[in-house]
Amino acid sequence: MAKHTEIPHIIHQTWKSAEVPPRWRAWVESWQRHHPSWEYRLWTDEDNRDFLHRHYPWFLPVYDGYPKGIMRADAIRYFLLDHFGGVYVDLDFECLRPLNGLIGGHGLILGYEPEAHAGMGLARERRIERIVGNAFLASRPRHPLWAHIHRELVRTHKETDVLDATGPFFLTRAMERAPGAESVTVLEPELLYPVPSPHAATQPAREGADLSSAYAVHHWAGSWIEPSCPAGLPPGTEIRFWTSQNMRPLATGMLNVDAQRKQWAAGAPAPKVSCLMVTQDRPSLARRAVACFTSQTYPDLELVVIDDGTSDTLGHYIGSLNDPRINYLRLPPENKTLGELRNVAVEQAGGAYLCQWDDDDLYDPERVEVQMAAMLALGAEACFLARERLWWPARRKLAISRHRVWEGSMICSRSRMPSYPHLRRGEDTQAVAQVAGSCRLAAIDVPHLYTYVFHGGNTFGASHFAGHFDAATHLYGDPGVSALEEAPARAAEQPARPSLPGREGKHAAGPGTRPGSGASVQEAAGLPRILVLTPVRDAAAHLPRYLDGLRALEYPGEALSLGLLEGDSLDDTWRLLQAARPELEAAYRRVTLVQQDAGFRSPLPRWDPRIQRGRRSALARARNHLLSRALTDEDWVLWLDVDVTSYPPDLIQRLLGTGKDIVVPSCVTEPSGPAFDLNTFVLKPGSDELDWSQWMRDGILQPPRGFGRIYLDQLRNSGLVQVDAVGGTALLIRADLHRDGLVFPAAPYKNMIETEGLAALARDMGHACWAVPDLEIVHPHHSG
Repeated sequence: MAKHTEIPHIIHQTWKSAEVPPRWRAWVESWQRHHPSWEYRLWTDEDNRDFLHRHYPWFLPVYDGYPKGIMRADAIRYFLLDHFGGVYVDLDFECLRPLNGLIGGHGLILGYEPEAHAGMGLARERRIERIVGNAFLASRPRHPLWAHIHRELVRTHKETDVLDATGPFFLTRAMERAPGAESVTVLEPELLYPVPSPHAATQPAREGADLSSAYAVHHWAGSWIEPSCPAGLPPGTEIRFWTSQNMRPLATGMLNVDAQRKQWAAGAPAPKVSCLMVTQDRPSLARRAVACFTSQTYPDLELVVIDDGTSDTLGHYIGSLNDPRINYLRLPPENKTLGELRNVAVEQAGGAYLCQWDDDDLYDPERVEVQMAAMLALGAEACFLARERLWWPARRKLAISRHRVWEGSMICSRSRMPSYPHLRRGEDTQAVAQVAGSCRLAAIDVPHLYTYVFHGGNTFGASHFAGHFDAATHLYGDPGVSALEEAPARAAEQPARPSLPGREGKHAAGPGTRPGSGASVQEAAGLPRILVLTPVRDAAAHLPRYLDGLRALEYPGEALSLGLLEGDSLDDTWRLLQAARPELEAAYRRVTLVQQDAGFRSPLPRWDPRIQRGRRSALARARNHLLSRALTDEDWVLWLDVDVTSYPPDLIQRLLGTGKDIVVPSCVTEPSGPAFDLNTFVLKPGSDELDWSQWMRDGILQPPRGFGRIYLDQLRNSGLVQVDAVGGTALLIRADLHRDGLVFPAAPYKNMIETEGLAALARDMGHACWAVPDLEIVHPHHSG
């Protein structure tokens, strides 16, 4: 009968309950929209177990024994398709067109994941050259492959990694061993998996992907991830360890540190541990590390801070804490090497044990307590983490590292601690090699205790960090990333250990701090770093309102940097900026002021067609120069005109909330009024048939208002819209796009220049531009 030889028109999906999360509903509806006559079945956890109980009861011991729900979700699809046939798709799969032309004439269809996935560390470890995905499966009932898959599930059910037990690696290996695998059609990635996972792509790929051949696209909302981002060490947890003596292995096994931790909780004395931090001119990061220190659970700690920077900001903050456990030493900026500064920290330390405490990483509150408990239980002289978390905030990437001795996680007996070599980088690697070669060393596998953060200003560059991600043993998806982004704020909100009456901490700096700084570090920790850039000319009249607007922003100053370029002014703009500099440096994490003339002035109004090429070319050069001088470790750049008069205080949050790499608000001449920014537009349908050549002037298009273009004031109540060009009155761009070469063309690019030219260049680089018509900023008409 046909039902035994053809793939029936049934779509299967599964979720914990009948209530699908909102973020997946549109993708679910896409399957129903393209297949209105097909049967659709959403299987809940309860449905799945009941189905197995009725039809495959022999598998229930394995199914119930899986330690992770994702394993059960993986396994059930192989039984549903065996029994009913049809098409199984994950909830994060979006249908682009009907499948009828794809499944006809086939008995079972699978798809290869993108080739880039085979280059990721987890696949390379297993020597998998091509990965067969399990997020899309189409089959006739009782295809012989499924009986083989069921046997393989039993064989692999003790695997601890979901990828190997039930997921894509499992399916790939099972296919290699399957009898009669030639009866299975495995499609190339462009048909079902045209877009790689964000963890495999070197840059955001979805917007520029070729979907012309695709029937569906996988959004990788849960690809290759642990189901959560763990934190804390629950009572009774056993942790894996290994020990060595003079680099010779001694023992490996599992360890429970509860007994030692209970003794400390009951008031038993603990050896004093000195956490050693060297920092220079990055107070926002350093304050986050201090917040991690004050939230530690270990009972006897001190933090030694060596600061050879030029700013007093961190010293003022530490002074305001009045924490007797923090020993802050300010050194003159003498260009000492990092190794020399670490040795100064060792000399200042008063503890029997020394703990490396880098100023730009994150530490779980139990880090010192768990490592010290393990070291004492194992009789070791030094303790390291065998794996740690890796976090790349700008790319929203989070992973668990490969196994090795991680230098930053070191806690070592003071008596066995060697001097650091006088190197500017790699000094801790050499010191750790000496410790490992001369001490009894313990390594424990508790990755969440330490998070190694790449922020762009690290000692080693992006390629070094990318190599760690390539070798990672686990990668997290959006839920894990979001959890970690919130973690620093949670750590900062932990109350610091109270100062003892009558005692003062050892602080070289005074107690002053800028207003609100205590709240600011809590709010800024973990937030994307924003660089606000503004070119200015003859802006003396606009600067007070501009600075008032910045002050009114609800985004924490500790996460905001500011850069302004003044050029070609005839008024006091530069003098006013210099006068405002001290206040700005106290309010924001970093301030850059640049003076650079572009050599362009004209008595004509700024919108006069005769000067557009010269004016906007000069502005493009100013923007590019400012960008090259001001951008360092920030995650986003917000271009903001100095003469914008009002915008909502949550402007940054609302632009970030769109999730788009290039996005603008609607710039109007008055609230709910006509558009001011005519450089942001959507081309009208049929605009490619219009005669644009009549509006070419000086090599750039200058059509009259409304010719072939729709502006944002005509798109109110449209939600988020994709646009064909953008203006620069308020323009948010992911900083990595600028780093990858996205600049403001100073000469015509596809008949566009400056911000419009940037949009054309972005499109050619594979990035779309977006706008929020209902998010309004005001820029009144004025001459200039």
